Amino acid sequence: MAIEVVIERLAAHRQALPMLQQWFEAEWPAWYGADGPGDARADLQAFADPGGLPIGLVALRGDAPCGVAVLKAAALPARRHLGPWAAAGLVDPRLRGRGIGAQLLAALEREAAGLGHREIWCATNTAESLLRRCRWELVERLVHDGERLAVYRKPVRPPSPPAAGGDDPGFNRPG
Repeated sequence: MAIEVVIERLAAHRQALPMLQQWFEAEWPAWYGADGPGDARADLQAFADPGGLPIGLVALRGDAPCGVAVLKAAALPARRHLGPWAAAGLVDPRLRGRGIGAQLLAALEREAAGLGHREIWCATNTAESLLRRCRWELVERLVHDGERLAVYRKPVRPPSPPAAGGDDPGFNRPG
């Protein structure tokens, strides 16, 4: 059964950063763990910066974070000409398989479209079934830093401008 969540920019929920830092360190210990090269705190602070990409989004059940995802300008050095990228997608393990990841992915698609992009990309070794369910297209498989990844893309449409004559959809109706 899908869980309804509210998805908002991480910039408005900076109080969630310490908990999300713990999640990142637990989910990706090779990168964010004590011996890893990553810095979860610094990355999350960048994701919560309101000034352009990256844009962090947080899924909330009430006031409690239950997922996070990021729209980044670049993800793979060999594919810098592509973007933006859906990245750092993570749902509370107790709530996985309940539609939160799909809702976060759809929100990232809207963010990309709202910025005028025509497509969004994702490289993954764990979320292929989610991407396929959400109608993303497999573009290639590659090895990056010794890890097998699948690269997906999805076209997105920028939001339509408001109809001429106001917000009333019947404004231009005859009669």
